[in-house]
Amino acid sequence: MLVVVALGALALGAVLAWLLGGGRKGQGGADADLLARLYVLVEQETAAARTEAAHQRTHLSELERVMTGRIEQVRSELAERLAGMVGNMGREQAEVRAAQAEALREMAETSARQLSAIRVAVTDQLHEAVERQMQTSFQRVLEQFSAMQKAMGEVRAMTAQISDLKRLFGNVKTRGGWGEAQLKAILDDVLPEGSYESNVRLGPGNDVVEFAIRMPVRSSTPPVLPVDSKFPTEAYERLLNAVEDGDAVAEKAARKSLESTLRLAARKIATKYIHPPRTVEFAVLYLPTDGLYAEAARIPGLIDEIGRTCRVMIMGPALMPALLRTVHLGYVTLALEDRTETIARLLGATRQEMIRMDGVLEKLARNAQAMSTSIEEARRRTRVVSRRLRELDAPETEDVALNPEMEFTGPEPGKTASGQL
Repeated sequence: MLVVVALGALALGAVLAWLLGGGRKGQGGADADLLARLYVLVEQETAAARTEAAHQRTHLSELERVMTGRIEQVRSELAERLAGMVGNMGREQAEVRAAQAEALREMAETSARQLSAIRVAVTDQLHEAVERQMQTSFQRVLEQFSAMQKAMGEVRAMTAQISDLKRLFGNVKTRGGWGEAQLKAILDDVLPEGSYESNVRLGPGNDVVEFAIRMPVRSSTPPVLPVDSKFPTEAYERLLNAVEDGDAVAEKAARKSLESTLRLAARKIATKYIHPPRTVEFAVLYLPTDGLYAEAARIPGLIDEIGRTCRVMIMGPALMPALLRTVHLGYVTLALEDRTETIARLLGATRQEMIRMDGVLEKLARNAQAMSTSIEEARRRTRVVSRRLRELDAPETEDVALNPEMEFTGPEPGKTASGQL
C-alpha cells in the first residue's frame, strides 16, 4: 500500500513539475496558486496515506501477533494430539504385536503338531508301501527266477533235443524215415482210410515208392499217384550257413547244389515211379520242411521246369494237404454218386410198389362196392321181415303194445326168418 501511495505521489510530483514548467512557458504565473493548492492537497493526501499506512502497519502487526499466537496454540494442540496419537498407536501396535506373537506361537504349535502327525502317518504309509513293494519285488524276483530256471531247463532240454535231432538227421536213412513218417501223418489226417498204400512196387524193377494214393475214379484198378519224400539236409544246411555268414559266393554255390539235388531226385522219381496206366501222368516230390520248400521256390523257374520236363510236382507241408483235400473231395463225389444211384434204385422200387398198391386199392374199391350192394340187399330183406311180422294176429300185437319194453332181437340161434314164417 505504501509503495502504491509513494508511486502515486512521485507521479503526481512529476506531473506538477511538468505542468509548472509548461505554465511558465505558456501562461505565466496565473496558475501558480492552483498548482500550489494542488501540491498542498497532494501533500495532505500523502500525509493521510502515510498515516493510514502507519495505521495499517500497526494493524497488520497486531494481526501478525494474533496469528502467531494462534498458530503457536494450534501447533501446541497438534503436538499434544500427535503425541497422544503416537502413544495410542504405540500401545495398539504393542497389543497387536503381542496378539500376533501369540497367534504365531499358537499357529507354530498347531503346525508342529500337524506336521508331527503327518510325519508319523507318512512314515507309517511309507513303511507299509516299502514293505509291500519289497514283498512284491521279492515275489516278482522269485517268479522271474523260477521262470528263468524253467526257461534254462527248457533250453537245456531243447539243446538236448537239437543234439538228438542232429544225430538223428546225421543218418540219411533216419532223415528219410522222418520225412516218410511226417508224410504218412498228413495222409492219415486228410485222406479216408484205405485210399493209399505204403511201399508199393510200380515199375518192372525192385524200386518201391513210399506212398501210392488211389485216385477217385470208377475202375476196377484205379490209377495211383506216386508220392516220395526227399530231405537234402547237407545242401540245405550249407545254404543256411552261407546265408547266416553273409557269404554270397558260398550261398550261390549252395543254392546251385540244392538245385542239382532236387533236379536229380525229380528225374529219378519220373523214371522209377511214373508208369501209366498203372499210375497217373505225374508224381509228387515231398519236402518235409517249409523252409526247404521256400528255398526251392526261391530258385528261379526250378519248380515250373521240373513240373514241365519231369512231370513231378514239388510240395511242402503247407501245400500237400491242399492236394490231398482235392483227392478227398473226389472220394466224396464218388460216394455221393453211389448214394445217388442207390437213391434212384430205391425210388424205382418205390414206384413199382406204388403201382402194386394202386392195384390193391382198386380191388379193395371193387370189393367195397360189392359189400355195399350186399348190405343194401340185407337191409331190404330186413324190411320185408318187419312187414311180415306186423301182419301177425292181433293178440300178439296187443301184447306187444301192452309191453312196450319188448323189442325184436332177431331170430333165435339155430332158426331162420323163413322158419318163423
